[in-house]
Amino acid sequence: MTEEEEEEDNNSRSDGALHAVGWRRRKRRLLSPAARVHLSVLRGTHQWYKDLHVYQLEHPTQVIEWTSGRTVCVAGFSPSKNEILELRLPRKLFADENKGLCAERDFKVVHGGFTDRPVRCLRHVPGTRCAVTGDGLSSNLQVWDLGGDDSDVIRRTGSIEGRRRRTGVSEGGSSIAARPSSPPQILHGAQISDVQLTELSSGQTLYQLESDSADPLSSLHFLSDAVFLAGCSNGNIYVADTRTSAAPQLSPPPPPPVSSGESVLWWTDASAGPDPSGCRVVRLSSSGQALVSDLRNLGGAVSRAQLDVQTRRCGPDDVRVSWAPALDDCIAVSGFSGAVQIYDASVWTSELQEARPLFEHRGHAVSPEQSDDGVPPILVTSHVWHPERPRTLLSAASDGSVHVWDWVDQSAADKR
Repeated sequence: MTEEEEEEDNNSRSDGALHAVGWRRRKRRLLSPAARVHLSVLRGTHQWYKDLHVYQLEHPTQVIEWTSGRTVCVAGFSPSKNEILELRLPRKLFADENKGLCAERDFKVVHGGFTDRPVRCLRHVPGTRCAVTGDGLSSNLQVWDLGGDDSDVIRRTGSIEGRRRRTGVSEGGSSIAARPSSPPQILHGAQISDVQLTELSSGQTLYQLESDSADPLSSLHFLSDAVFLAGCSNGNIYVADTRTSAAPQLSPPPPPPVSSGESVLWWTDASAGPDPSGCRVVRLSSSGQALVSDLRNLGGAVSRAQLDVQTRRCGPDDVRVSWAPALDDCIAVSGFSGAVQIYDASVWTSELQEARPLFEHRGHAVSPEQSDDGVPPILVTSHVWHPERPRTLLSAASDGSVHVWDWVDQSAADKR
């Protein structure tokens, strides 16, 4: 079989998988390391980074999801056919000593496949080799086998039907959260009234949130095995317990000190911890205002800040805000520009004040592909903290660049 015939055969497969031999050929040309070019542009900034690795995907991604401490999933979001890939981070990143002697410095594609839909949301299911994706168009989800030692192919194995909505409510993409412990279960929904908990193996609905609200969701977060938080794009936050049919607790955002009268979008993240009662929630608005609340009083703001971001007209999938899982009080923000900003929320107060970033990763904005000849500016499409390494993040941008970087806290270094 010729390469052209093999590619046609692969494209005709209805299960979304790639033929193993064809996939290996495709895999060899997927990642094009651009480290030398980018690092020449970033020359002189090495004192700001403990590690910085730069790579180029063939197509940009809006999702970066950890599948282990050293591997992530990415996927395209174009309207047509897209790749879904599992990448292994450079071994050099994890070398504690003699990094210069580490032979493997590149990302490696370890598993891959195709999807006929855009991937706007992707969640790995803990304890399994499964992932669940949403296309941003409907409340239905797709289930994927990420492959194992005996196969490098990612295959679609099933689907999860979203809860039917009330008449008159427009379609939209689902938010997804994976239950942190077994058995594998997925919490999902596009608006508060259609949130449900589904068992992955059987597709059985185990819980439905009882609400008549049509508030569109921006995120879902498990605070424990049973308690979850739902953040809405209008700033409302709901807290509910899957063990009871009781109505969820609703907390609107606190009123801003100064209102512009314009409608804003909000994005939400909750800090992780063994005790849900100690959880803190950050809301970020499209006007750049950040509010930190205690779980016991989500209607109030413990602290707030006006972030130093380039505000623009944003869509619901554009902006990311996230607590650092292994670094106290730090928040990462992206999507307003070609930068990822790190803020220290411990210095914020209850009075609204302007906040400067503790660190700013601008590497995507200086991509050599960028020019002033009518080309849209490069925007960061996603970022994610490493679950265990305190200052290591991955970020992706609209030009297909993917960076993994370990930043240096210069304020702490200057005090020594």
